[in-house]
Amino acid sequence: MTIKLVCVGKTDKRELEDLINIYSERLQHYIKYELELIPDLKKTKSLDENQQKTKEGDLILSGTQNSDFVVLLDENGKQYDSVAFSEYIQKRMNTGLKRLIFVIGGPYGFSDAVYARSDGKISLSKMTFSHQMVRLFATEQLYRAFTILKNEPYHHR
Repeated sequence: MTIKLVCVGKTDKRELEDLINIYSERLQHYIKYELELIPDLKKTKSLDENQQKTKEGDLILSGTQNSDFVVLLDENGKQYDSVAFSEYIQKRMNTGLKRLIFVIGGPYGFSDAVYARSDGKISLSKMTFSHQMVRLFATEQLYRAFTILKNEPYHHR
């Protein structure tokens, strides 16, 4: 299985990018992991919020296949602790999925089309974080999930 994290926009903080890369490399020891960055839209001043979400949504959906399991990182999604999240990952792997895709939307969230296509929603917290920090948190939690599944000492129970 491949796990892919799709993100709208780039990370402009080198420190965050370095940390994301560290956890991305660690994840490669357990599973094929890809990080896909969808470039920020140009000329957004002429777009209203829904138009921007629609354009970003089209870009997000263009990278998915019918067989993909798509999970949105959304403030209204289900919350898991780290152990339950590792079990969630294990259940997806047990189904024989080829690709599990997690998506972090743009500044206004997701279009209706992206919500309609999604297979689930997960919330990392009730707090609001920058999209750049969510990338780090999501990547670290994926790494943590695999260390839990392998009974490695990274996660202290």
